[in-house]
This record gives sequence, C-alpha cells and structure tokens, in this order.
Amino acid sequence: MNIIEALEDRALFRPLFGPDLSTWSAWIVALKAIFALPMADPELEVFRRHTGRERPPSRQVSEAWIVVGRRGGKSRFAALLAVFAACFRAYSPAPGERLTIPVVAADRKQARTVLGYVNGLLDVPMLSRLVEKRTLESVDLASGVSVEVHTSSYRSIRGYSVPLAVCDELAFWRSEDAADPDVEIVNALRPCMATVPGSLLVSLSSPHRRAGLLWRMHERFYGRESDDVLCWKAGSTAMNSTLDQAVIARAFELDAVAAAAEYGAEFRSDLETFVPREAVEECIVRGRYEVPPTDGTRYSAFVDPSGGSRDSFTLAIAHSENGKAVLDCLRERKPPFSPEAVVEEFSETLKTYRIREVTGDRYAGEWPREQFRKAGIEYVPSAKTKSDLYLAFLPMLNSGRVELLDNKTLTAQLCALERRTSRGGKDSVDHPPGAHDDLANAAAGALVLVSAARCTPGIYFVNVARRPSQDDWVNAKDVF
Repeated sequence: MNIIEALEDRALFRPLFGPDLSTWSAWIVALKAIFALPMADPELEVFRRHTGRERPPSRQVSEAWIVVGRRGGKSRFAALLAVFAACFRAYSPAPGERLTIPVVAADRKQARTVLGYVNGLLDVPMLSRLVEKRTLESVDLASGVSVEVHTSSYRSIRGYSVPLAVCDELAFWRSEDAADPDVEIVNALRPCMATVPGSLLVSLSSPHRRAGLLWRMHERFYGRESDDVLCWKAGSTAMNSTLDQAVIARAFELDAVAAAAEYGAEFRSDLETFVPREAVEECIVRGRYEVPPTDGTRYSAFVDPSGGSRDSFTLAIAHSENGKAVLDCLRERKPPFSPEAVVEEFSETLKTYRIREVTGDRYAGEWPREQFRKAGIEYVPSAKTKSDLYLAFLPMLNSGRVELLDNKTLTAQLCALERRTSRGGKDSVDHPPGAHDDLANAAAGALVLVSAARCTPGIYFVNVARRPSQDDWVNAKDVF
C-alpha cells in the first residue's frame, strides 16, 4: 500500500481529512512527487507550478524542502508522513534496535502540535493496536519505530537510526548553542539516516529572510531537475483552499511584505542578516571568557534589565585599549529570577570594576533607576535606542576594532540579528521572531560606550603658542 492509497482508504486516514479530499489535492501532488508515484496531466501542471521543474522525480527523493505559507496544512502533512513511515514501511533494524522518527521544531510546544496529529491518525482502529506506549513527547509502536518530539538542538538528535526526519518551521529555529542551528541539526540528521534504506528528510516551513538553510536549498534546488532533492513552494491558499480570503486580504493591506511571506510563501526582501558570522568570529579572543579588573583602567558598563519572567537580565563591562573596545565581563541571569537580587549581584560586580554608573535601556522606566540607586549605582538611560546601538556597533565589528569574549550565546545572538529596512528607507535592527538578544544588546551597548568615550565627536581648539597640554583641549560643546 502506498501513501496515497492509505490516505484514500476509509478504514485508515480518509475520514480524518475532511469531507472533501479535493481541498488536499495540492498536497496529494506533493506526496506523489516525493514518492515518485504516477501523476495525471492536471497534477503535472500543479507539480510544475510549485516546483519550477518539468519532470517529477523518477524515484523517491531523499530530501524534500517544502516552503508553504501559514495555515497551509504543513503539520497534518508531516503527521501523515510520520505515521505512514512508522506503520507501513518495512525496515531491517539490528536486534534490539529501535528506529526513531524525530519531529524537530523550535520548541517542544510547537513539535507537540505535529505529535498531536500523529496520535489522531494512530487512533484509527486498524492502527491503534500497534501503539505500545504514549507520553507527552513520544509514541512507541509495535513496528519497532518511535515518533519523538525534539527541540532545535543538534545535540538532541545524534545517535539515532532515522527512517524519516521532520523539520518543522526550520526557518525560525533559534539556539543559544549554535549560530546556525538549522545547518547543525540537518548535518547531524543526515548520518542518522545513512544506514536506513529509503530514509527521507522532510523540511516544512513558511519562509523568512533570504538567509539560512531553507533559503539556500530553495535557491539551489527550486526548478532543478533532481531525483534526490525536491523543493516545493506554494502560498497558503494554493495548499489550503478553505482559508478565508478576507483574512489574507486584510493581512496584505496591513503589511504587504510580511503577508507575502506569511501567506504567499515569498522570502522577505526587507530583512537581511545584520552582521556576517565571519566578522563576529574574527573579533572573538578564543579562550578568553572574562578579563579581571586592573588598576588604572577605566571601565564602562551597560545593562539590559528584565522583570524576571520572560527575558534575561544582562550586564556587560568593557574598556578601551590600544584603539580597540575590549569586552571584559558578561553576566546573564535567565528567568525566573528575583530582579532585586540580580540588581544587588550586578552592582557588586560593577563595584569590583570600580564602576559607579551604569547605562541601560531607555525604555526600562523608573524601577531599575531606583533599585540600582539603592545598591549605590547610578542608572543612566541610554541616549540611543537598541537599534541605534547595533547600527553604531556594526562598523566597529566589521573593522575589527573590538575584542569579544569567547561566549557561545553572545556569538549566536549577534549572528541572528536582523536588519529591517522600512518603506521610508530607515534601518532598524532586532532579534528574529521567538529569539532573544539580551546579551548582545548589553555587549553592544558597553562597547559603543567605550568607543564614544575614546573619541567624543565635536570641534576642538588648541592653544598653539606653546606645546599643548591636556588642559589646552576644549570641546566645542562646552564653549557654545
């Protein structure tokens, strides 16, 4: 039995896909393309429209990269693939070996959505007898296959034998363990599948910026005749004709560029990577995790406060040396925590560097000022917004005028930053959806502070009647 026959069988999956299977017709063509099943002429037209190719693969592909807009049916499609691979395909594992189908997503909550659909498909009477054990994050089948939820960490999926891997919303994976979690995870998955004949890697995602593995695979394989890799791209309504067109029209009216990505499956043209990873790597001093305070050095500090429920509370300390801004110290406290206790802790750290004034987020309100004042530290709101700090930090980074600590979280957050250009041409910089930049914000703030202190903009006058001393220099801003 092939996957289309299983989908159309009323004793199996047909009742679970609604009264009108024609609303899934585009997904059926995608399945036929993946498994090299025969297509009718109208289906060939659908195939060509969404792949840019002339001919379907002549055999089952080893990788399918599915770029589809929001609410297009990706999760149910992934669940169907997982259940079919677990229940209807024959494998030859070693004695005692259990095969694993990982559903990898940005977080467990997201991956459990697919697992919920998997459990729904397994509840049909013909398949329910195969279920041996269910947990919140896995289901074990008598076929010797388990379906498991995994987060986007390359460390969590090594060592398995994998007949099918599902990568859910890969364009939005973020990790503090790696600057490129999509690349790291897929590179870790491929060897897991190498020893399982007929194994399949399926990545399903709505698109984001023109960067990352999904974009690169789309650029390389969309429109390319290949029997090994299939790239499919389609808007939400092309894959799910039941979507309310009024909702989509309203989204395009509010933000056409965002809606084109969310529903039209178009990679965003207004977003780009803020800083190349190579530039960040060049500025890291390997093996340097913290620089203790030294006498005669003047330090500056920047803090990114948090209330303790969602974001981290971070602190960065830096100084200027030999024409470079040097990052000396990073502190991060992840939620949950007591904000008052963190202020007290960070204040003690500041005092060890002889710092009595810390700059922080201008939008943090009065609370951090009061708390730091109680601890003997003056809190000064930043004159620059977070985006302005990043834009000031970029030329320092690109020119190698900074020394960064060897901190994986900082590296990952800096490399993930996105530059967005508004319709008016103004640039802004922030973290991607679902990600964090608390450590990057504090580090950039501290380094920009010491750079500004090293060379304050202005017009300078000097008394040239004699050899000038330090007191002869007067900043014009103090004159006018």
